[in-house]
Parts: sequence; C-alpha cells; structure tokens
Amino acid sequence: MKLYKLNTHTRGCNKSYDADLVLNPQDHPTAKVGNVVEIYAPEDENGTHLLLQITELNEQSKTGRNVISIESCIATAFKMRSYSNVVMQIVNPADVALDSIEITFKDQYMGRSEMWRLKTYLTNTCVYVNKKIDYNDMQIRCQVYEMWSQGERVASGVITDDTKIVFRSSTSMVYLFLQMSSEMWDFDIHGDLYFEKAVNGFLTELFQKWKKLGCNHEVTIVLFSRTFYAAKSLDEFPAHMRDCLQQDYKGRFYEDFYRVAIQNERNDDWCTVLAQLRKLFTSYQETVLRYHERQNMRIPQATNSTATQGNFLEVLNISLNTFEKHYLDRTFDRTGQLSVVITPGVGVFSVDRELTNITKQRIIDNGVGSDLVCVGEQPLHAVPLLKFHNKDTTLTSADDYSLPHWINLSFYSTNKKIAYSSFIPRIKLPILSSVDESDVEENERNFLSCNQSEYIHNSLFDYDAYDEQIFQPLPAQSTCSLQRVVRAKKTSVPSFETYAYRNNDWENLTPTKIPSLRRKMSDPDIHHGTSGMLAALTDSTNLSESLASEKNARRAIVSIAPIVRPGRALINPFDPSHVTIKLTSNRRRWTHIFPKGPTGVLIQQHHYQAVPAKTTLAVSYHRQLQQSNSNNNNNTNNNNDSDYNSAAGDQYDQVSTHSMISLSKSIVSQNFVMGEEKSDFFKRRTNSLLTATASAANVPNLTATQAKSYVWGATGEQEWTPAITTESGIATGKHMKPIIESDHSNFGSSPLEATTETVGKGKIIIGVDWKSLSIPACLPITTDYFPDKRSLHNDYVISDYTLLPDDVNLDYARSRAVYRKPLSTEEVCKEIVSQRLAQGFQLIVVEEKPSNSNSCCSASGSGCAVTSNQSTSAVLPPSSETKKEYLLSIGRIFHKISLSGSVITVTGYRPRHPYPPINVDYRYRFHAPQHETYEISGVNFTTEKLENFNWNHMDLYICTRGDVDYPLMESLKYWRFRMYLLPRESMVNKIVSFGSPRCDIFTEAVVDNTRDLIEDFVRLIENVSKLKRQIGRKARDSPTTHSLTKRRHSTSIISRPPNQQHDTPTPRFTEKNHNLLNAPQQSINVRSKLEASRISRIFPGTDAAAAATAVAVVPRDDQDDGFPVDNKFSANITLAEIFEAMKHPSTGVGYFSQTQSLPSCTFVSYDALMWLKARLTNGRHPLDLLEAMRKERMICHASGDWNQPVVPGFVFYYVVQQDKNAKDYAPPLNDYSAFVNEWLEIEFQGCSFLWHDEPTPSHVPNFLRDTTAPQSWTDYCKNKRVYRQSHLEIDVNQKSDRMEWGHVKHHTVMQPGFAFELVVEWVTSSGPIVSDLISGWMRKANHCNYQLVSVPADPMAEPFTKKSDPLRGPIFIPLCVTFLPDGAALFEEFPEDSRSDRMLFLQEAILARFGFSPCVLEETNKDLPKEYQYVHCTGNMFALIRCASHNYQMESPSRQEANVTRCVYGHTNNTNVPKKVGFLWAWNHMIPNKKWKALTINNSVDGELFQLKMLKDFREFCSNSDQRLANFWANCQELKRKSLKFENNNNNDDPKNI
Repeated sequence: MKLYKLNTHTRGCNKSYDADLVLNPQDHPTAKVGNVVEIYAPEDENGTHLLLQITELNEQSKTGRNVISIESCIATAFKMRSYSNVVMQIVNPADVALDSIEITFKDQYMGRSEMWRLKTYLTNTCVYVNKKIDYNDMQIRCQVYEMWSQGERVASGVITDDTKIVFRSSTSMVYLFLQMSSEMWDFDIHGDLYFEKAVNGFLTELFQKWKKLGCNHEVTIVLFSRTFYAAKSLDEFPAHMRDCLQQDYKGRFYEDFYRVAIQNERNDDWCTVLAQLRKLFTSYQETVLRYHERQNMRIPQATNSTATQGNFLEVLNISLNTFEKHYLDRTFDRTGQLSVVITPGVGVFSVDRELTNITKQRIIDNGVGSDLVCVGEQPLHAVPLLKFHNKDTTLTSADDYSLPHWINLSFYSTNKKIAYSSFIPRIKLPILSSVDESDVEENERNFLSCNQSEYIHNSLFDYDAYDEQIFQPLPAQSTCSLQRVVRAKKTSVPSFETYAYRNNDWENLTPTKIPSLRRKMSDPDIHHGTSGMLAALTDSTNLSESLASEKNARRAIVSIAPIVRPGRALINPFDPSHVTIKLTSNRRRWTHIFPKGPTGVLIQQHHYQAVPAKTTLAVSYHRQLQQSNSNNNNNTNNNNDSDYNSAAGDQYDQVSTHSMISLSKSIVSQNFVMGEEKSDFFKRRTNSLLTATASAANVPNLTATQAKSYVWGATGEQEWTPAITTESGIATGKHMKPIIESDHSNFGSSPLEATTETVGKGKIIIGVDWKSLSIPACLPITTDYFPDKRSLHNDYVISDYTLLPDDVNLDYARSRAVYRKPLSTEEVCKEIVSQRLAQGFQLIVVEEKPSNSNSCCSASGSGCAVTSNQSTSAVLPPSSETKKEYLLSIGRIFHKISLSGSVITVTGYRPRHPYPPINVDYRYRFHAPQHETYEISGVNFTTEKLENFNWNHMDLYICTRGDVDYPLMESLKYWRFRMYLLPRESMVNKIVSFGSPRCDIFTEAVVDNTRDLIEDFVRLIENVSKLKRQIGRKARDSPTTHSLTKRRHSTSIISRPPNQQHDTPTPRFTEKNHNLLNAPQQSINVRSKLEASRISRIFPGTDAAAAATAVAVVPRDDQDDGFPVDNKFSANITLAEIFEAMKHPSTGVGYFSQTQSLPSCTFVSYDALMWLKARLTNGRHPLDLLEAMRKERMICHASGDWNQPVVPGFVFYYVVQQDKNAKDYAPPLNDYSAFVNEWLEIEFQGCSFLWHDEPTPSHVPNFLRDTTAPQSWTDYCKNKRVYRQSHLEIDVNQKSDRMEWGHVKHHTVMQPGFAFELVVEWVTSSGPIVSDLISGWMRKANHCNYQLVSVPADPMAEPFTKKSDPLRGPIFIPLCVTFLPDGAALFEEFPEDSRSDRMLFLQEAILARFGFSPCVLEETNKDLPKEYQYVHCTGNMFALIRCASHNYQMESPSRQEANVTRCVYGHTNNTNVPKKVGFLWAWNHMIPNKKWKALTINNSVDGELFQLKMLKDFREFCSNSDQRLANFWANCQELKRKSLKFENNNNNDDPKNI
C-alpha cells in the first residue's frame, strides 16, 4: 500500500492551488480528471475516509514526488495532520454513491427549475460535509449539510443520477400559529402551564436553534382560538355580533379569533418577542371572551373551545391563501414556506370532512411544509388523528377517522427531572370530584363525565370484542356477510351525553335539528374493498349514540345499533397497521426528503422506538435487524391479513422493522450504539453485517408494482407500533444510550461517548423534528409513483400534442421585426420541463426494467431516459437521434414529455373523474399589529383545478421565445416583481435625524425641482434601456446648472403681453390640481420656480401671504438644458433652418449611438423640446414646431410609423432626411407594435412649462377653488392605456446557462409628484438572475436621486379580495369633520354636487402634507366607488381614499362600524350604514426588514420607528388634536382670500392687458 506525504494549501493564494486536491501527475499515470480518490490514515483503516475528486491535472502543479496536497479547511474538518503519511487510492464511484444528500442555502430565492439545474450540475461530483457549492451560471451559493449512504450518515460521497437531493432553506417564510384553546391554561405534569411549556420551552428552544444554525426566517406569529356561544338561535345575539358568527354541524354558534403578534419580521434575536407573547397571553382569554360585551346588553355566554374542537384546519388554509400567491409578491432573499401549529392538545382534532379534503389537496399541491407540534402528552394511539364530524344523526352511524400523512407531527416534552419517578403518563385520568351522597344521578354524572379524560374505559361493555369486529379487514372474496357482536350485558346506563354537559340544554341539541346528511365515502386514498357489508347488532338500545364526553370529541364506542357500511375497513387509531392504503402520487410527494434507514425503508428521524434494551453489543443490534427483516418477508405482502404477526421475540424487545432508532439531527460523529463500543459515522461499513441484511431483506420496491402503504406516518413505510414514541427514553436504564445532539463545530472530533452522562457535550434529543422546524425542506423535485398500465387506461383521460420548435421559430424569425436567437429543440424541451417543475410538478424516477426499454416507465434517476438506437426494441426504427423522455406528476395529473429528433411530444394524463371543486366561505375576526380591535374579515378556501392549466399556451410561449402572439396571462401564474419609482425626499431626514416633533412638514419646501426630476428620470430610463449618447448629456452638478440656485428665491414679477403671432395654446395638463380653465388668460405670468410638482401642495404650512406673492419668475440661463449652445435663433428663422441646426453633429440635439432596432439619428422628444426652448426667442411653441417638422416629413417616430404624433417625453423620433448610403445608416423597423415591444416609451405630463412659458396656476388649494381641477392623469387621457408592456432581456451580464427573458410593464405617463410604476414579469428566468438585474436598476436609481421601492400586488389587502393575505388589513383612520365653530358643515358655500369631490381634495391635501404621492391604477370595476391610492415618499406606507359617488355623510356610525376597518366601506349586509370619512392606511410588507428597521428616530424613547411615528402623528392630525386640522383649514381660507385680493390688484394695475 503506497503512502503519500500530506500537505495542505489554502485556495486562491496560488493559481495552481485552486482545487481541493492537488497531486503530481507523474505519480499517478492512470489518474484522469473526474476520478474519485479516497484518502485515509494507514493506521486507522476503519476510521475516517475522505473522498475527493480530481478536478485538474496540470503539469505545472507539481507537488513534489509522492506528495499530495489538500485544502486546509478540509484537512482540519477530517482531522488530517500536515506532513503525515496517508493512503490514497482511486475508488469506483458506484461503491461510494450517496442515497441522499441535504443541501442548505440562505438569503436567496431558488426556484424549482433552478434546483433541477443545480442537481444536474452536481451529478457525478464528489462532496463532503460542509462543502460550499458555487454554481456561477445561476449565481447560486449553497452548502452540503448531511449525506446518507447504505442506511447511515456519512461524511463524504459521490452524487450519482440516483442520489436524491434535498434542498433546505434557512431563509423561509414561517407562520407560527399558537392555538390558545382552553388547555393553554391547564398545568402539565411538571406544574407548568401549557402556555409556558409552549413559549418558555418549545419556542425558546426553537429560536436558540435558529440562532445556532444562522437562520434568517421571515416570521409571522399568530395566536388563534375558537369561542363557542351558549345560544339556540341567531335571535339571541345583538346585531353587532352577527357579522362573523358561524354554526357548526351540531348547530352550535361559534366565532374564530386571530391575534397577529408579529407580522413578516426578521430578527437576529427572537427573545424579545417571547416577552411580547407573554404579555398578550395575560389578557388574551378575557379580551376574546368579553369582546362583544356592551353596557346594558345581554349577550350569550362565551366559552373557549378545547384543542380538539378548535379551528386547526382553518388556520392551515389561512396560511395557504398567502403561500399559494408566492408568484405575486416575489422576493429574492427567501425560499420555502412553512406553517407550524403549536397546540396544547394531543394531536386529535374533530374536523369537517370537506374542509379536510380541501386542506389536504392544497397542502400537497402547493408543496408547503406543515408541522404540528403538540405540547400535550402523547396518547397511546396513532396521532395525528382527525375525527370527522358525524353529520349522520341515525344511531347506525359509525365514527370515522383519518390519519393525515401530510402533517409532520412532533411532541415536545421538557427535560425536567422528577426526583421520585421516571414514569411518563400517556393518558389523562378522569378528575376526582367530591360526591354528594344524596343525589345518585349527580354521583353517576361525576363518574361518567370526564371533562379532562381523552379516553374512557367502561366495564359495562365488551369493547375489545366489539373493536375486533368493527376494525377487522374485509374478507378477500366479495361476499356479503352479516356478523353479530358479542352481546353487551343488559344494563341500564343513563345516556352519557345528557349529563356530560352539566345539564346545559343548549349544548345537548337534539340531532334532528340539523338536516340529516348522508355520509360520503371517506378519504379517497383509503383502499376500498369490492363489496361486503359489516353489521353490528346489539340489544342494548338505551346506550346513547356516543359514550364519550363530546367536549373532547372522542367517541369511545363507535355505535351499538346495526350499521351497514360500504365495504371498507375503518381505521383503528390503536392499531393503524391493519389498514393499508392505495399508493398514490400524493402519498409519495414528500418521500424523497427522508433518508433510508438501515432496514432499507424511509425513516422519519424524530420517531424513536422505546426499546428497553437487553442486549449490549452492536452485533446483536444487527442480528435483530436481520430477524426483523426476515420476518418482514412475510409481512410486506400480507398487510391485510388479520393475523399480523409481531416480529420474533417480545415486540418491545426489538427494533421494529418499519421504524428505526433514528440518528440525531445535526452532523454528529456517532451512530446509534447499544454497547460500550465507540461508534463513528465516518466509517464506510463495507464489511459490516448491515450490507448483508439490507440486501437480503425484502425491502419494498415502491414503484407501481407495490400499490399499498401504511396509513400512518409521512413516509408510509414506517409501521406504527404502540412502542413508537416521539420522546426519547430519558431514564431508560444504563444500557440504552440516548442519542446526543452536538454542535456543528464538534464535527469530526474524537467520537463522543454516547452515554447519559454526557449532557454537558450535547442534549438528549426529544421527539421534535427540529430540522424541519429550523431549515425546512423544499418540496423535492423527484418522486417515484407512476400509475400502472391498467390504471392509466381505466382512470385517466389521455391527450397529446406535438411541438416543432424549429418550424415555429422559422415562421416567427421571418415575421419578427427584431431578430433574437431562437431556442434549440433541446433547450425548448428542457424549458418545458422547467416550467412544469416551477408549477409544482415533480420528475418521476422509476426503476428501469431492463427487458422492456420502450415501456413508459423507462426513465433513469435524473428523471430522464436517454436511449440510443442500440437499446431500443424493434418497435422503434433505429435512428442516430437521441431520444429523451421525462415523466412528471402533480396530484393526479401526469405529463410525459418526449423528445425525438426535432419533435417534442407532450402527453397529458388527467383523471377521468376529477374531484368536484369545493369552496368554503369562512368568516373570522383578526387583530393585526397597530390595529385597535378585532376586525371582521372573510376569505374563501378553494381547491384549484390543476387540470385546467393551459399548458399548450405556455409551451408555445416558450417555443416562440415570448412572442406577442402568446402573451403571459394571469392564469399562467407568472412571477412578478412590482416597484414604484419615487424621488428621494430630504424631509424624512428632518424627522429621523433631527427629531422634528411633527410629520406634516413635507409641503414646506419652497424649491421647485421639476426640472431636476425630469432630467434624472431621462438619465435613469436611458440607463435601463442600455442607450448611449453620441454627445454626452451633462451631469446635473456641472457648473452651468449652479446658476439656478442663486436665483431660486427671487420674487420679482415679470409680466408681458401675450404673443400675437400665436393663438393661446390649448391649456396642456400641468399638474393634477391646476385650475387651468380658470387661470386668468389676460395676464400671462411666466411660471414660477416655486410651482411645479408641488402646485397646490404648498399649502399654508408656510406663511400664506408670502406664498401668494411669491409668483417668482427666474429667467432661464441659456445653458440650463445642458446642451452646448451657439446662439439664439432670430425671430424669423424658417422651419428648415431650425431643422438643419438640430442635425448639427456638435451643437444639434444629440443622437443615440447605434443600437439594434433603433434607426440612425434617433433622439427623444424631451431633448428636442428643451433644445428648442433654449434657442427660440419669439414665444413660438417648441411642440408645435416639432409637430410641423413631422408633417413636413423631416422627422418621424423611430418605428417609422408616420401616424404617430409628436408626444413630449421619453419618446423616440429620428431624422428622416439622412444619407441612406452612409455606412452607419440604419433604417427604421416600420412596425410600430414591434418597436413598442422593444423600447420603453414614456410621455411626460405636468411639466410642459419646462419648454413653454405658461400661465401660473392659482395658489388656492384645490378643495377651495371655484372650479376644481381633475384628479389624476388618467382623468385627462381617458383614451390612453395606463400601462404598456415591453420585452425585457433579463440576463444582462450573460451569466446564465439558459435562455432568459421576461417582460416589463410600466406606466405610459410620467408626471412629477406621482409614483411611476414598473413591474418585471417572467416565467423563463432564474430567481438569482432577475434579482441581479433589479438590484442593478436600484443602484442606478440611487445615482439618479430616485429610489426604486418594491411594493405588493395588493397593497391595501382589504377583506374579501382574492389576492390579499387573510391576516393583513388596512387601518382605518377617521377624519374629524366637525371642527368648524358652531358645528357648521364643511363646504357649505359650494354647490352640493361638488362637495364629495371637495372632501376628496381636502383629504388629498392632508396626505400631501405628510409626504404621500398619488399612484395611478387601472380602473377595474366601474360600479364600485372610485378609489385613489397614495404611497409615501419613503415607500413604507400606503393610503387609500375611497370617494363616495353621492354626498358624504357626517353622522357618526355605530362603534362597531368604526371598528370594522375591513368592512368600513360597506361589505356588511346593511347597505344604509352611513359611510365614514377617513383614510385606509397600510404598511408595505415588501420593504426588506433591515431597511424598515433602519428608520429609527434619533434620541427617541425606546427607539421609536419613523413609520409608527408617522401613523401616530397622522392620527392626531386627523382627529384635530391641538386644533391642528382647524388651523390648517383657517390657513387655506386665508390663502384663498389673499390670492383673490392679489388677483384683483393685478388686474387693476395692468389695464392694458384686459
């Protein structure tokens, strides 16, 4: 065995030492790049073996003879000392292949198609623990976390085609729901409240783990509960309570409450949050139960429900409503979604069957992780257990249960030691209560009612015999047999139900009041027998329908009267292994995240077997495994046999087949041990018994052949036995060594002794799936279920279509105005698969059948089979083309995509009998942060019809590379990132840094910066459009522009006679509040510097009189526009001469340099207008001149379309008269729609005074003018579209290995003072690449004095809207309208029909004072009242004003109306509720958390946030505290008076202008 000397090197310090492993090629003549070698110390052959791959062999990297060098970090991790001797030999990759590998990543968005690309990239590479992986093509960074091979954890290995890759994200969107049911106020066995156990125990530990693993989740924490009301009919409730009441199947009235404690927050330290939760806990129950109490009003008695009766499924659905819209508000710094419900119960829930089906389908389809953490004690039966509401009121009905495999269950128990006992109770005993001898009935009631007991054992009835009868599997042959139950003793037992409720007659509703509903067949996954009936007969008729306290929703007995049921074995929660279920794709959707245990079945690592070990040696552990495996041979196939043998020996004495003693979660250096023998998980156990047993065992091969799996558990392969516990044995004796969880840093240290004493080194792991709760797994991209041929034929409808990408591209290349490189057929095929993965499909990996290679199941591990002509059978003609086939599935939908030569065939299989769509309407009350009360909301839970997705359209969209013929439609669920472009505002600094006491200071600026805003905007759009100028545009801070600042405060008034040659131009729109129609046409005042984007916003925060007289005119500097100027034009210059001057290469307008699809000599109209403005002397209108040039055919729109008029703005025009033989001549496209699809073109409005002197608008605030100006630019250009879409090249830095493109949707008009909207939309792009593009834009915007802020698709998140988050809602801020003396009404002096508009303008003026800008939106529904939305200049807040179409009313609504912000505009049934005047205020949850928290006000108490201070100050202003609103009103009236006086004086002074 040849030894080599080991050196270490650090990467990057030397070019030739860039690889993990550097060796001398002369020592290894046979070595090739890609070979895998193992390196280990010779004296420790069974110890640590390190596997590395040879990534380069160059002659330069000579290490010296017989020397190898490995990267120093690897050497440290694997305890390899420098200069020691090691053995190195080449190994066969198949021998060291990994079964599964877990990869973690952080702070980035990785879509499912990126995961697939990364998997392909990693195949056939060698990995080791903690290896950092950089996939530069996709800009993905991740790290290896854990690897499994042959049933045990290993430290290095090779990823092959068959390796399952699990992606885990440490930056996910996590919803933590705390169920505040009545048990939260009970004590556990250690004397702690269950709430304390949940918060001080579980949450504290969870947050510590997050910190240790460096997680950065975005967390929402919600407390929820259900309140029952003791009432028989709706009439007993006062009107204010009725909005959210629901009725359950028993006719009981209830209401659900949600208290959002934390919303979308990220924290480095979560301990502060725990204190907040404790504070909420103290008042929670009282607040919720007494929420509706009013003085002098009787309301029905309210009680908090138990955990079993709670709103568990509703909570999951609420989180799903947010999760399934992940493509709308895409952020680029997190991946993955997890909802965790923490309950004080034991994992049993009483649920509605229909809602269960919806929840199950949605959780599985959306691939959302759902964890249930119980802090109650673990019961003796299988959990989680859903008990269906028994709506069948006849005595013959039986209870039905479901064991949901789609919920990952953990039991949390504290590590408290009890001195006197090691006993862990797993059942609750009935409470003892004092017996009143005189009352026998009372006595019986105490005996029978067990308020606390979950399970009752009563000797009056032979339960075991009865259960045996009910739960026995059906006989195989389809006979109809009636069997009799062993008779119960005839005893008279008073009905349990009557007494269990302490004689509250409201609870004991007679079942007949509810319409009798026949039960549907149970969960479609349960295996149905062909026919056969089961009847149970008994004489004991005086036993009631149920023998258990309904409060706990456990029926101890199923039924006593005869029952006739469809042939199906019921699930017995105490022995679920008897029932197997039909294997479906749903059942196997998540299985690829579980590792294979030593017995060859998939295991959940946090389920342990409680084994009192009698054996001490690891060998006997293997022996037992062998036993259980051989025993398994009989069992795997006969799961339906009733004589289900337990494995040889005592069941508790040995490790059961299907559940193995799990290894610990984090990377630990030990294996499971049962003796004093040290263990080390680095060992590659080639010679251990394990390999033999695993191969000898009949490991179930879960392809279509084996169609059954266990009903319990997430994997379906682990068998439930009563010994399974999710708590590790804390005091199980000295032989049983608990599994230790050690720190990451311990990795590779000397193997720890796994004894009970090593508590210092690590903690005993309890049955909590910490890994899933800390770094949740993303839905795996592979699965392994495909229906067999018979099932495909009988149960599925098949449809197919073919795509010929080359032909399609040929057609489009001809018709397309702009050439783009088309996708090759192979790229199209890959992209088609990518799109399906992105929409939640999974690649199906099935075992290859060597005999029949052309069967539909031939696909290798990567989910794709490549067959060359030799291996194809005679059916296919031999050809040299490669063939690829991909199988994908989601739910019951399967797609087969096959590529053969240049033809792609897409075959779809969808169910012949799809499930009917279900829709549940749900009402609830919720209380979000900063809200004052619980508000009404409503939401719909629906299952989505996945079979209706238009895949054909999507595939053609890919083929044609996003051509306009196949636009992205809403139903295609494309990803989008919405942004507002807002000018940077200096006033915020005044509040944050200098602590200005008030926030309504945003209109105090006297400087007009419209010119700067527009110039910066043009620079930014040029940048985004990748345009360069031939003559550089001068930067804003060049010396020529400084002359502006000198004269900014001049107040001279220059007025001159109107130009006689010109008609007065039609008033062009300047700003949304201008009163142009009413502007005095007689005296044309040149517009002031003070005006512009802030006209009418410069309200009397300043001195009113000064503002009125400050109609300043600044004579503009000749060089103001940044263009070189030679001289002014003479007054009588001709159009042709102006045109020639414009074309001048150095003093002309300045063209863009050559760019594809732009003609030569292209300029934008804004530049031309400013260029003309600087040179025209005689008041001619620059826009008219350009329009005249267009009519004379001197210039034309850059698309070559003569019908496009000249529009001021960032709109392209080109010089038509140019030398067509010049070498750089480029003709226009002559296709307007194609041109618009290429380029962003934006019209400018509200700033025409920049290129033409215009009358000064009135200074009177809009709401006090005689004629109000219109609302926004959409009101002006009714016929114009608000948005336009253009093609967007996304991969600007050419990094990606796939063709990437998208679209940008943008406002057609830019107006200073308004938010400008941009939306990036994509399906064929990778998250990191889009993120790269957008962050580039954000940096450019910052250079241009703008900020690009991400905003949600639905900022206000109002109730009853489809896109909104159910736990988010706007805050209603009422506006005081009674502040005038003597209670006079506002606007009394104006006509009645204009008052509602004036109210709107008053509200708008108030928002402007607080720094809000209007956002223009498309009108969606003409019937609804008009809405105007505003965004704060920081982008942190939104406000909405909804204006009444009729006159607004002043009456104050009831208190309830005031509380209901979500319904404040009349979602209640009562339509004549007066509408209240006010604002809706919402937070922008898309702002990154760090940026949000950065706005802490200096020197403020408790570090008050700027956003909260704004809200507080805004509320105070609107409520007229300190007479602020009244003062504002008085100032405005004063301004109006002075303005009128000023105008009169002006007119009198200047008679010749009249």
